[in-house]
Amino acid sequence: MINIVLGHRAERDGLLKEGYVLREGLEQARQSLRNKLIKVIIGPRRAGKSVFAIQMLKGKNFAYLNFDDERLVGFSDYDDLVKAIVQVYGKTEYLLFDEIQNLPNWELFVNRLQRKGYNLIITGSNSRLLSRELATHLTGRFIEFRIFPFSFNEFLRAKGFEVNENIELKETQGVLLNLLNEYLTTGGYPEVVLGEIDERGYLSTLFESILFKDIVKRYNIRYAKRLYELGCYLITNHSGEFTYNRLKNILSFNSVHTVENYINYLTEAFLIFTLSRFSSKLKEQLKSPRKVYAYDLGMIDAIKFRTSPDTGKLMESLTAIELLRRGKEIYYYRTTDGKEVDFAVKMEVAGFI
Repeated sequence: MINIVLGHRAERDGLLKEGYVLREGLEQARQSLRNKLIKVIIGPRRAGKSVFAIQMLKGKNFAYLNFDDERLVGFSDYDDLVKAIVQVYGKTEYLLFDEIQNLPNWELFVNRLQRKGYNLIITGSNSRLLSRELATHLTGRFIEFRIFPFSFNEFLRAKGFEVNENIELKETQGVLLNLLNEYLTTGGYPEVVLGEIDERGYLSTLFESILFKDIVKRYNIRYAKRLYELGCYLITNHSGEFTYNRLKNILSFNSVHTVENYINYLTEAFLIFTLSRFSSKLKEQLKSPRKVYAYDLGMIDAIKFRTSPDTGKLMESLTAIELLRRGKEIYYYRTTDGKEVDFAVKMEVAGFI
């Protein structure tokens, strides 16, 4: 165990030396370190959760463990783990646990450490597992931060573009629109934005990795090919409506129940999210088709066949992701004469707009 913890400390030290694009919400996250609530950072794999946590803790003495390490699969001697942490890091107040959902009974372990006075920051890539256990065991004792791939604003910052008084210049507007076109194609995954890599290859591989590592393996999916086909279909048909029964018929599933389960798995793994149609009648809302969106525009381009870009749908997806990023409760809406309103946003006081 001591060698594993030493290896993770070297990984931490390497991360601390690198330069990063400052993420939105970082200052609020740093302020949260003043309290003893558990800080929970969730979002898609490779979206920057670990880096966000590192940015939060920069300047602090903290221990780091990454549970996305095959050597820790099935590990259960938590006292031995704490011993190794103290042996390597000494007495430290802050603990950063990466991809915590891979640790069996992690919520009990984290709960115990918090009671002992540690200030914990944990990250995870499965929304249901985290939400269920947090609600059950850590009620009222945690604060959540959601990290998505770079927003367009963060993308501009990464590209060195600053919006300033020169925005009125036509040349500056041209540069901005060129960057917008790039963002609509390549998306916001940090390694795509900052690295000179083949984005389609990287993102299609990431898509398959999430499918098989976070869904097929975790839930013992028997028909992995069907799950893959469903994931591809939904992402390439982003901004579109669907019903479970229609998907069952199109993709030749045996049951609607299976389709519904698979969509839940894709949602939990942060590959897609769906919107309900707004209605004042709950029954009508439940019976209406849902709309689907991907968490990243580059993932869409990587999976679909090369065609001319549908800028309108991509801009709709960009808006949906941004509203979700801002924590808004959103729906789509159809008027009585069948016209569609892309987004209805629930406001705390004013109702719906």
